[in-house]
Amino acid sequence: MGLQSVDRSRRRPSGLTRVVAGLLALVGGLILTAVPVAAQDDVEIPEELLQTGFVDVIEVNGLLDPVLVDFIDRSLDESVAAGAMSVVLQMESEGSAVDPARLSALVEKVESLEIPVSVWLGPSGKGRALGGAGELALASSRIGISPGSELELASGEVIGYDDLLVEGNSGRLEFDVQDAPTVLLHLLELDGFQQTVYQPGETIPNGAVVEGDAPIRVPESATRFITLPLTEQQFHTFASPPVAYLLFVIGLGLLVFELFTAGVGVAGVIGAGTLLAGGYGLDVLNARWWAVALLVIAFIGFAIDVQSGIQQFWSTVGSLGLVIGSIFLFPDHSIGWLPLLVGIIGVLFAMLGGMPAMVRTRFSTPTIGREWMIGEVGEVVEAVDPDGVVTLRGAPWRARTNRATPLAAGDSARVVEVDGLLLEVEPEAGGAADYRERRS
Repeated sequence: MGLQSVDRSRRRPSGLTRVVAGLLALVGGLILTAVPVAAQDDVEIPEELLQTGFVDVIEVNGLLDPVLVDFIDRSLDESVAAGAMSVVLQMESEGSAVDPARLSALVEKVESLEIPVSVWLGPSGKGRALGGAGELALASSRIGISPGSELELASGEVIGYDDLLVEGNSGRLEFDVQDAPTVLLHLLELDGFQQTVYQPGETIPNGAVVEGDAPIRVPESATRFITLPLTEQQFHTFASPPVAYLLFVIGLGLLVFELFTAGVGVAGVIGAGTLLAGGYGLDVLNARWWAVALLVIAFIGFAIDVQSGIQQFWSTVGSLGLVIGSIFLFPDHSIGWLPLLVGIIGVLFAMLGGMPAMVRTRFSTPTIGREWMIGEVGEVVEAVDPDGVVTLRGAPWRARTNRATPLAAGDSARVVEVDGLLLEVEPEAGGAADYRERRS
C-alpha cells in the first residue's frame, strides 16, 4: 500500500480572517482569499484502503493559532467520517495562540474521539510540543518521540528525548511513550495497523531479498498525510511572531516611502498589503497595543525628520519607539533575535540613511531644484484634478492645480510654486511670462 498524501480543500475561515482577506484582495490580491468549499464526501477513499485500513497523519506545524486549531478539528471529524482506523498528529509546535477555552475544547475532543489519536513528535531534531501543544499531546493515547524532541508536561517542566525514554521505561509517566525515530516506526506500533514481517532470506514484494540477521516489517495499511491547504497556510504563516513583526514594519516603511514618491505606485500597494497581513498576525498573537502604537509613532517621527531634511528630535523619538516597541511587542511569544535585529537595523538604515539621501538627491540637482523649477513647463501624465502627476525634465512629481480648471493627461503645465514635494501648476496657455516676478 505505502504512504499517500492528501491535500483537502477546507471551508472559508471565519471572523477576522475573512475581513482581512477581503481587504487584502482590494489592495492588490496579494493573498488568495477564496477558499474552495468541500464536503466530507468530496474525498473519495479507494476500496483497497478500506480493505486493509488506513491511518490519517495530520501535520501540526507552528503555533496553535485559530486557523490551525480549526484545521485539526475539521480533520479529526473527516477522518472519523472517512473510516480511518486511527489518527496521528505529527507535531512540531512551540505553543498556543488561541483562547484557552478553544484549546480545551480541542483537547476534550482528542480524548473522547471515536478512534484512537496518537502524537508523533518529529521529525528528528524539530519535534516538540510546548505550552498548549504539550497539553494537546498529553491528551492523546500514545506519544511517539524522535531524537531531539521535547515535550512540556502539565507541571510546566520541559523534558527531552532521553528523559522521555528513561521516564517512560520506569513507568513514572501517565502516558504511553514510544521510541520512534521515524513516523513509520510509530505507525507500525499502532493497534490494527497491518504489516507483514519478512525474515532474513525471504523476498519482499519489490523483489529484494532480506539481508542480515534481523527481519523487516513492511506496512500493508496505508497512510494519508493531511496538510493545511494553501490559503489557510498563508494565514497560519502570518500568525508566526517573526513574520507578523517583519510584515508590519515593512508595511509601515513602504507607506512612508510612498509619501515621498510621485503618485500611488507599487510601494503603496505592497505596503498596504503587508501592513494588513502583519496586523492580522499581531491580532492573533495578542500583541501589546502600546507596543504597536510605539511602532506607528516611530515611523511618523522618521517621516517628520525626512520631510524637514534634518535628523533631530523626531529621529530620536522614532529610534527609541522602534527599539522598545519591537522588543516588547509580544507578551507570550518570542520574535527571535535574528528577525528582531533585521527589523530594527533595517528600518534605522532606511529611515536615517536611505530616505534622507533620496530626498536630498531629488532637491539638490542643478536641473531639478526649487528655483529652477518655478516657471518650467512639464507634461501631465496623470490628470491634475485637483491632484495628479506631472513629469518635469524626466522626473515625476506630484502636482496640484492652483486654478479651478483641471489639466488632462498630455497637457502642458507650468510650475508656479513648490511646496515641499508638491508642485503647484497651471495651464501653460494664458500664464504670466514671469511667475517669480508675479510671486514677488
